[in-house]
Amino acid sequence: MTLLSRAATKMPTEHPVLAAAHRLAPRVASLSAEVESARRLPAALAHELAGAGLFHLVVPERFGGFELHPALVIETLETLSRADGSVGWCVMIGSLTAMCAAWLPEPVARAIYGVPDVITGGVAAPLGRAELVEGGYRVTGRWAWASGAQNCRWLTGGVVITQDGTPQGTRVLYFPIEDVTLHDTWQASGLRGTGSVDMEVRDVFVPTERSLSLVTERPRVDRPLYRYPAYGLLAVGIPAVALGIARRAIDELTALGPAMATRPAVREAVAEAEATLRAARALLLETVHATFESTTHQEATLRQRAELRLAYVHATRDAARVVDRMYELAGDSAVYNASPMQRCLRDIHAVTQHAMVGQPLRELIGAVLLGVDANTATL
Repeated sequence: MTLLSRAATKMPTEHPVLAAAHRLAPRVASLSAEVESARRLPAALAHELAGAGLFHLVVPERFGGFELHPALVIETLETLSRADGSVGWCVMIGSLTAMCAAWLPEPVARAIYGVPDVITGGVAAPLGRAELVEGGYRVTGRWAWASGAQNCRWLTGGVVITQDGTPQGTRVLYFPIEDVTLHDTWQASGLRGTGSVDMEVRDVFVPTERSLSLVTERPRVDRPLYRYPAYGLLAVGIPAVALGIARRAIDELTALGPAMATRPAVREAVAEAEATLRAARALLLETVHATFESTTHQEATLRQRAELRLAYVHATRDAARVVDRMYELAGDSAVYNASPMQRCLRDIHAVTQHAMVGQPLRELIGAVLLGVDANTATL
């Protein structure tokens, strides 16, 4: 199978991968109950999504990926998340983990991502320990929130590098699935279908070439997409998922019937929700486009990075406010498991708990905007 390819600088009205997301969305929506019940993506659905190229959104073109503009990544993930939040989340994790292909040595990147339907995932937080040894690292660690791990061929884990027990910095390492134990810890209120289990490795050897740093190393692929702030690219899918879930909540309220539309309070609330969601989306896309255009020519300034992440946080939080209001208006019908509205409520409040849009990040953004010194390495 050959994936269609398109550079990040080209923005057609309907990119083939976005068309694939639109085509698959009804099927994804029809499987929501199965996904939620299984607490993971069914293997057949994951394979279908992978076959459509949805896990290769930001893989470099030279390795068979799409190398999409971040705005198109947002639109694609938003489309899938409108159909089902858990599916959108898993595609987000898998597709954006794959940005690491641009940081890996070319032979390793080709070996992993040259397989058209490969799925990778993992957790970037440095929760593991990797002792320096000859030729690589000896690694032990356990990471929570390994979304979609059941369908991955490779998993990544952030680690603290040590030498004789002394910390030497952090890196991200790649593990083949055979080296990883998955612990079924995912009994969650929201995003139930993501299979966000714990992943663990014990005394596993990882060669140096299967490691990278998004903080201290520059990408090996010199293309506009990979000049975009690294953590900005890694996090770009979170507001996209949130916007998709919020749009679904508005859809579900509208679908409750004409009687609902006769209530003045509902009319006002829907109008406000529409304005809130579209304004948040507009700020997000405006900031993403401005950052991408700027970083095509020069490295992002600290303020640009802060404003980019602020747009992500703002879109996510406003999406949650929209869902809350739609759920409230839906009344008693929304509490039943059969109602997609209650799933929207649970899913959006799982999204808001993620560290990449959480309170510590908001405090960091505020520090930058106020000119206060702070650790901005992962901004």
